[in-house]
Amino acid sequence: MPAGAVPMPARAENRALGVLLDDARAGRPVHVEHIPARPGSEVPWPPWVPAEVVGAFAARGISAPWTHQAIAASHAQAGRNVIISTAAASGKSLGYLLPALTSVLAGDTVLYITPTRALAADQLASIRALGLPGVQAATLDGDSTRAERAWARSHARYLLTTPDMLHRALLPGHARWSGFFSRLRFVIIDECHGYRGVFGSHVAQVLRRLRRVVAHHAPPGERPAGSGERPAGSGERPAGSRPVFVLASATVGAPGVCARLLTGLDAEEVTEDGSPRGPLAFALWEPPLTDARGEAGNRLRRTATAQAAELLGRLVAENVQTLAFIRSRRGAEAVALAARRSLDAHAAGTSHTSDAGHTSDAGHTSDAGHTKVAAYRSGYLPEDRRRLEAALSDGRLVGLATTTALELGVNITGLDAVLIAGWPGTWASLWQQAGRAGRSGRSAAAVLIARDDPLDTYLVRHPEILLRHPVEATVLDPGNPYVLAPHLCAAAAELALTEQDLEIFGPAARQVVDDLTRSGRLRRRQAGWFSMRRNAGAAAGLRGAGLAPVRVVEEATGRLVGTVDEPSAHLIVHEGAVYIHQGDSYLVRRLDLADRVALVEPGDPGYTTMARDVTEVEVRGELRRTSWGETEICFGDVQVTRQVVSFTRRRADTGAPFGETPLDLPLRQLRTRAVWWTVSAAQRDRLAAAGVDLGGAAHAVEHASIGLLPLFATCDRWDVGGVSADLHPATGRLTVVVYDGYDGGAGFAERGFQAAPDWLRATRQAISSCDCEAGCPSCVQSPKCGAANHPLSKRGAVALLDILLGGCPRV
Repeated sequence: MPAGAVPMPARAENRALGVLLDDARAGRPVHVEHIPARPGSEVPWPPWVPAEVVGAFAARGISAPWTHQAIAASHAQAGRNVIISTAAASGKSLGYLLPALTSVLAGDTVLYITPTRALAADQLASIRALGLPGVQAATLDGDSTRAERAWARSHARYLLTTPDMLHRALLPGHARWSGFFSRLRFVIIDECHGYRGVFGSHVAQVLRRLRRVVAHHAPPGERPAGSGERPAGSGERPAGSRPVFVLASATVGAPGVCARLLTGLDAEEVTEDGSPRGPLAFALWEPPLTDARGEAGNRLRRTATAQAAELLGRLVAENVQTLAFIRSRRGAEAVALAARRSLDAHAAGTSHTSDAGHTSDAGHTSDAGHTKVAAYRSGYLPEDRRRLEAALSDGRLVGLATTTALELGVNITGLDAVLIAGWPGTWASLWQQAGRAGRSGRSAAAVLIARDDPLDTYLVRHPEILLRHPVEATVLDPGNPYVLAPHLCAAAAELALTEQDLEIFGPAARQVVDDLTRSGRLRRRQAGWFSMRRNAGAAAGLRGAGLAPVRVVEEATGRLVGTVDEPSAHLIVHEGAVYIHQGDSYLVRRLDLADRVALVEPGDPGYTTMARDVTEVEVRGELRRTSWGETEICFGDVQVTRQVVSFTRRRADTGAPFGETPLDLPLRQLRTRAVWWTVSAAQRDRLAAAGVDLGGAAHAVEHASIGLLPLFATCDRWDVGGVSADLHPATGRLTVVVYDGYDGGAGFAERGFQAAPDWLRATRQAISSCDCEAGCPSCVQSPKCGAANHPLSKRGAVALLDILLGGCPRV
């Protein structure tokens, strides 16, 4: 419904929504969707569940399972791989805990894999709270001490770990874990919708390596698929084979396909949600325009982080427990800091208008603000994370600004509101984050706050698309040779690779193995291929470029402040950058990439920084092409050369830029995949004759199409890059290129190629429907443009897209 038209009964029944609408100074939502409550559907406990397990859950207030929990549990107990894909807070964990605990009590072992340490710690606490004798559970992650790891290896029957630890420790050291692997019955893969893109492709190969190791240690007669009984790549195996994979996911499209991509095996799908939930008010919020002017003199909207900080402060002041999901680590820190200051001003009885990152005259925050609001993100030290998780769970923290670290399943209950500062990248993530509100069954509110960005603006102005669009399928490519190569080396170091093993790793494995053999990284002997390095997997990371993180160190004291992955270091801890950690600002004095350290000093200069990079693209090979009349859409291999060349200081309250400083950082190259489109010489001439700024038009289409790609591929705009030119040297034509930002590609550009008609139509609509005159961040300007958003032509972009789409077939 329109802003200001929320019925009074709805406001009265939904306390969080009422608080948000009470103060007109913060603006109004452009739409509020009221999602009604849903009753639950209980069924009896499956007859195979031991009485002590039923009793343990009953003591925790669970009298019977919901339908989806019982169905998933019974599939797993029968030896069938299964994926549970239901909404957040639907109790997916009971679906895997029932067979897992039953198995442990019978003498088997269970391996639980989670993308975050926080979720592993949360699940460990839940299992121990059941008080089941004989269920010896332990975590094995980067926080575990040497003594804890030794205890887990000797005693754990239910082991909770991360893909990183499985990759770096468990699989390379599988001989020391032979007792655990020989009895392994279930592998639980929680929050599997988070395994997408390159990270998901790496995890898929880790799971294939796990299948080999389990086969090696399995007792006679219990050899799983891939151990010599049948084709390992077939995806089929008899019920009862070990291990059984149980996957839990937020609602995703084609969950069975997701399961097979990750594990290489078929799985049953459980998608009908039998759990109840309370009513949810979902508000779409577009921050107001400010008087500040940005590039090309266009008015700027208030930043999403500033809006989130104000709304968070208002909710916390009324004791409405709230999570604010912020897209960046820096943004989460800034929102928490601004909300604290807002609370301090409120407590002092003063009038105070807060913007994220703005420095108050007082220059400090009181204990009240620090007590009620905090930030949570990756890079924190273990003790900091544990303290914050406990404070939010027991209610001492009322507001928390977090990155996606708390999206992935930490069992936080009783939340009244969720703020989402910017489109989170996928519909799965949107509903997963919104689902954190109302976990206790009461009415709750979720708010999506639009950034000044083409996709966000498009979505909040089209609620019918945002709130009713089907959840997308997971995009990952386990056959990416840049992903496959280090895992084949790691697998050969764990156990000799045989011809039959290659079927587990997919059809691309044989060519990659031959290349690795020619380069000397593998050696073939009679028993198979062997790695020439003992710790072949140690150097390859799963979540980035495979390099060690950059340490952020306080120069005067030597204190470790935090860590940053190596590719991000070029962007956020370059010399002169403002780095924020736990509400404290630091100025980066020096970035030493050779020693992998950034030296910082405390201080708040009153502005934020944003790095700029420049990019060149060389087409290496064309894989697919389609023609729309004179227009051509292509997909293929490219080589991208990038360099961070400068950074801009920006006002924290408005985002308006002031001052640019050059940087001297090394070139970075990657071979990846791209989609690109061109127009003919005749089409180009018609555009030029119409007075179109050709370079500005192509540049504007590049920016807007990148901004809209997440509608069609499960990516973030920062996962892809682009270049454009009036006459590109690779094609000799007016060309726009959009490429995956990862070696070997991540599947995003390919999805764009497949969805090109709908993608480019949505891009045109987003540009033409924007209220600005000459182009703004809501349509054609990009926050990461290496050319300072110049030249850009909004009118030319519409004309170019009309030419592009003129010959596109209508389906």
